[in-house]
Amino acid sequence: MPDITQKQEIDTSEGMINAESEASQEKQLTPDEAYSVFKSLVAEVDKVIIGKHPEIVLITSALLAGGHVLIEDVPGVGKTTLASALAKAAGLSFKRAQFTPDVMASDITGFNIYNRKTESFEFREGLVMCNLLLADEINRASPKTQSSLLEAMEESRVTVDGVTYNIPDPFMVIATQNPAGYVGTYPLPEAQLDRFMIKIAMGYPTLNEEIEIIDNRRESNPLDDVKTVADVATIRSMRKHISSIKVDPKIYKYIVTLVQVTRTHPLISLGASPRASVALMRISQAFAFTRGRSYVLPDDVAAVYTHTVAHRLILKQEAKLNRISARDILTELSRMVEVPYITEREEKK
Repeated sequence: MPDITQKQEIDTSEGMINAESEASQEKQLTPDEAYSVFKSLVAEVDKVIIGKHPEIVLITSALLAGGHVLIEDVPGVGKTTLASALAKAAGLSFKRAQFTPDVMASDITGFNIYNRKTESFEFREGLVMCNLLLADEINRASPKTQSSLLEAMEESRVTVDGVTYNIPDPFMVIATQNPAGYVGTYPLPEAQLDRFMIKIAMGYPTLNEEIEIIDNRRESNPLDDVKTVADVATIRSMRKHISSIKVDPKIYKYIVTLVQVTRTHPLISLGASPRASVALMRISQAFAFTRGRSYVLPDDVAAVYTHTVAHRLILKQEAKLNRISARDILTELSRMVEVPYITEREEKK
């Protein structure tokens, strides 16, 4: 795979750095070919992460939908390994940022350094200059460092000293964090949380799954056995295919209603924004694709609803005192919203 991070030119009139065009490398995949690649991606990651097939499907869906993922769980359940395996299987350039209190924003975005030989400043790339960035234990970094990812996640670019640098396409952030309350953690700001398409938890493996995990690691690292089954051009083509998945007007209304009801619930002080509606639509398209369909059904929306919306809500103190979670409220709301009746014949039109 070519190193696309090195092919850049400065456009002094625009103050931009634009990546060299790779249109000639674009692939055109048929729906069957795209689905076959998806199944291969999931199968390769399944080799490494035992017993977490639904989570792997969700994260792969987010990659294909052009979103970012936040994984919250206790240390040691495979969060970092999952991200590494996905990057290797997808053929994406991969960097890991281990967030600690002393990590600076410039470490993430990049910085200018003075070259005494040329008597000019040179830009040194930050960790975001890759296809897949693992932001490990992101809530251990300071709020300023956390916020340095905002522009990168929203617009796939960073601005340093007034000059904007494009990040390689595709770009995805998989951030991991320890549960709130762990020593040395800083809560992510609401604006940062809103940039993550989905939030998931890994959970502990079962007895048999954990036995299989230690048996697999007895002699070698399972990551070494992961095969690369895609590349940058393939992922781009699959993203285009996902965006063409049909969404009926009834589904649009269903998605928006599910989001809007969070703004009037008595236990929610801040509901989900329109960005949540867009994210729910995109991840629903990707999830429909993972089920082998070219159209979205209400079941697809329902399957990803809590993963997409829960982390965007701010609950009132009353809910916290009664130990009512955002997921509990969303489960209640999903039962209250009328589910549209759509036949497969309608969707295929």
